[in-house]
Amino acid sequence: MSKLLEIKDLETGYGKKQVLFGVSIKIGVGEIVALIGPNGSGKSTTLKTICGLLPVWKGALSFNGTRINGSSPAQNVARGITFAPQGSRVFQDLTVMENLEIGGYQLPRKVAKERITQVLEFFPLIKERLRQDAGRLSGGEQQQLAVARALVPEPKLLMLDEPSLGLSPNLVRTVLDKIVELNKEKKVSILIIEQKVREVLNVCDRVYSLKLGRIAFDGLPDELKENRAKLKELFL
Repeated sequence: MSKLLEIKDLETGYGKKQVLFGVSIKIGVGEIVALIGPNGSGKSTTLKTICGLLPVWKGALSFNGTRINGSSPAQNVARGITFAPQGSRVFQDLTVMENLEIGGYQLPRKVAKERITQVLEFFPLIKERLRQDAGRLSGGEQQQLAVARALVPEPKLLMLDEPSLGLSPNLVRTVLDKIVELNKEKKVSILIIEQKVREVLNVCDRVYSLKLGRIAFDGLPDELKENRAKLKELFL
């Protein structure tokens, strides 16, 4: 499988506080890769650095064979990297359609319209609520809208930071099923942070675990599903 994203010996942080120490990650074309670990281990920092929200202190990032150290978020979106961050998922005072249009702001209007039409085929519930304010959607619908908005630029790599946050178990399953469907149908590579570890291990191809800003595990999900002691150790 050809490499899409390669991170080598990444170091970064906030101000003078270093958070990541020599992190190396690879994602192949068409893969779902999970990034797990305890709170504060550097997972969100990793995604923010990949998309260009944080600077690279040391190390190298390459995407599709091109070095992206120092690239802005807008440049990375144009390359095919999109990011659905944790927490505030949608612009609640804007309509569903306006949220989707923001996802396509870098595209020509006609292309953005076509992309939104294509994306909505994967999200029939969202398609029925285009004129509704996004803040009136349920939690699960808002998360689907956030993923749909990130798909409008037609990314090669979609990064998701805890898409299950605040959702009921049934909605978690729905969102993860939708992510798998997108991966299979659209061949979008996915890097996902998820605290619902059991659930994400069932859908990913490979998994990395971060602990105190360093890679503590790199392997296949079955290696962790069958080793509860190892999984517990990674979160202690």
